[in-house]
Amino acid sequence: MDFAFDARTSELIDEMNSFMAEHVLPAEPVFAQQLEGLDDRFAWTRTPVVADLQAEARRRGLWNLFLPASADTEGVGGGLTNLQYAPVAEISGRSGNLGPAAMNCAAPDTGNMEVLHLFGTPEQKERWLTPLLEARIRSGFAMTEPDVASSDATNIETSIVRDGDHYVINGRKWWTTGAVNPDCAIFIVMGKTDPEASRHRQQSMVLVPRDTPGLEIVRPLHVFGYDDHEHGGHAEMRFSDVRVPVTNLIGEEGSGFAVAQARLGPGRIHHCMRSIGVAERAIELMCERVSNRVAFGRPLSAQGVVRDWIAESRVEIEQLRLLVLKTAWLMDTVGNRGAHTEIQAIKIATPRVVQGIVDRAIQAHGAGGVSQDFPLAMSLAGIRTLRLADGPDEVHKNSLAKAELARWS
Repeated sequence: MDFAFDARTSELIDEMNSFMAEHVLPAEPVFAQQLEGLDDRFAWTRTPVVADLQAEARRRGLWNLFLPASADTEGVGGGLTNLQYAPVAEISGRSGNLGPAAMNCAAPDTGNMEVLHLFGTPEQKERWLTPLLEARIRSGFAMTEPDVASSDATNIETSIVRDGDHYVINGRKWWTTGAVNPDCAIFIVMGKTDPEASRHRQQSMVLVPRDTPGLEIVRPLHVFGYDDHEHGGHAEMRFSDVRVPVTNLIGEEGSGFAVAQARLGPGRIHHCMRSIGVAERAIELMCERVSNRVAFGRPLSAQGVVRDWIAESRVEIEQLRLLVLKTAWLMDTVGNRGAHTEIQAIKIATPRVVQGIVDRAIQAHGAGGVSQDFPLAMSLAGIRTLRLADGPDEVHKNSLAKAELARWS
């Protein structure tokens, strides 16, 4: 097990650090200002600074790096292993709103591009994957529903019924990330095509263009009071007799659950990679703050409790990084199924630990930490959400414990 970075990765790390320092981090206040000038805050991809960052990222070869090399990615980036991508994604996470988007490596588009790359037909790839790879459109993934416990994906009730050469879709979805952004042109929708089939063969996925009659964006959902416009909003949606051609089916009927699992594995590790970047920036801000603030006659950095926060945070970050790198290495060498236990472990550990690190940084900032003057409050909201996204902690813990117990039965 060797985590030493190869020459290609080392070059990308240097390039990424330069890109972040020279372009992305200085663009954060510019982005905030341009966002305020938009008529529709959810149309954040149309701010000039985002287009500038994306052009610079493409020029530097920092484009679509999450996808492996293939005919689909020829000429539009990609080509890294998970182990190569891990440190680059981590660096992008230091600016969660702009870093991943600048590289066209932001959720949910990454997962949707992976689905189309792995399971899409040539026609589906030409119509939807190509413009996504070029960042000409955005996309949404509609799986979670408000009326059922969606931690069990087999519970979904949205119906997908075949009617001749079309499927007719009826149901409600929510937490469809990106859906409020007007640039979101296509949705991957999961529903039931055969309620009588075995539990994991009832579901299918279909592609639904945004302008399809009967598709309604009901409302954006707030995250701890934030509208989360930078990710295109999380929407509640309604599908009322929505008709799409049967050629919009992804894979085959009954493969929806398997496709979802194939999508969520890489998505989980990508979240964890970027989350380590969130933690690194939090500890950096914490150290800067306590070094420049004096209370009770001495710098905050001289307080024992503050030094304890910093030391604990550094140890936790290093532990997380090693576990994520091990998981990336296993995914590269034995595949996602072989790395299943480790994927669950990082999904449990990373958001919880990073949440604690960000909370310490907020405490070190005092009242400023919960204000809009620092990125920490929004970071905390985003990280706390990851303990629910792609499966809540409890589901992963239960599955991990069952696997552990099986070793002794």
